[in-house]
Amino acid sequence: MEFTIIQIAEILGGKVEGDGQEKISRLDKIQEGEKGGIAFLSNMKYEPFLYKTKASAVIVSEDFEPNKPFETTLIRVKNAYTGFTRLLEAYAELNKSQLVGIEEPSFIHDSSYMGQDGYRAAYSYIGKNCILGDHVKIHSHVSLGVGVRIGDHSIIHAGAKIYEGTVIGKHCEIHSGAVIGSDGFGYAPQEDGTYKTIPQLGNVIIEDHVSIGANSTIDRATMGSTIIKKGAKIDNQVQIAHNVVIGENTVIAAQAGISGSTEIGKNCVIAGKAGIVGHLKIADNTTIGANTGISKNITKPGQTLLGYMGYDIKEFLKSYALFKKLPELQDKLRELEKKP
Repeated sequence: MEFTIIQIAEILGGKVEGDGQEKISRLDKIQEGEKGGIAFLSNMKYEPFLYKTKASAVIVSEDFEPNKPFETTLIRVKNAYTGFTRLLEAYAELNKSQLVGIEEPSFIHDSSYMGQDGYRAAYSYIGKNCILGDHVKIHSHVSLGVGVRIGDHSIIHAGAKIYEGTVIGKHCEIHSGAVIGSDGFGYAPQEDGTYKTIPQLGNVIIEDHVSIGANSTIDRATMGSTIIKKGAKIDNQVQIAHNVVIGENTVIAAQAGISGSTEIGKNCVIAGKAGIVGHLKIADNTTIGANTGISKNITKPGQTLLGYMGYDIKEFLKSYALFKKLPELQDKLRELEKKP
């Protein structure tokens, strides 16, 4: 696909400085740009590459002032990073729109329905009583269980498994290897030391504009629903247990784990390898640092928590400053013990 620089500027609402008729067919990094490519400059540590790049166009912010001559054409937008992101979105949408139709062999049960302009890849499976909206993309080796619902413009990537009863909203993206709706970890200990399986009869509800990363798992509820609310973004290899609620626009990084029946507020940030025990409530706008453990309710909104026991960041940094001094304090203590 080729577009002129002027056409791209119109998409971004930007202004062209240079040859607007040159054709663009590729997205480039500014340090690797070649003719026919478009790059962007938002971090000024990359500014020196602007004067060397062979990219045909570079997206810059409105207030950017170059201090050397350059050969490329500029597209000035309000914010260069946001502008380039918009361009990536447009490019991705064009690629997605080309995937329409049915590849064989694939299977859809007679009782299921798929809307207009959808895509079913070869070796995909759609079970009984499923309802898929318009422009839904189902890639190869995807399996949809009985009664799955998927909203318009959602994408299920190769190898994802969606268990029965799962509800997925509009404009969602489920990446490869994700498992949505598997049984929650529910076992009742018995007197003889064995465990009795507790049936998991609920489902998973994923609201609109949610992204689920590769190889992440979201367990179905014991009763009721495990809920991922609108706009949440979940990274790869995240575990979300049964009856958890993830608030709107909360982001969760790789290898984090959230135990059963915990409720996470909206606009929270949970960093990689963080762990949260079950049956807790985490207030809105909470940030939980990497490797942090949370074992109690967080009731005050807007806190940043670090450390194994989830200390407030200010208390954690004070404690860490003392911790670093422990060898020195130990030496002083030994000197004092030697004195008569």
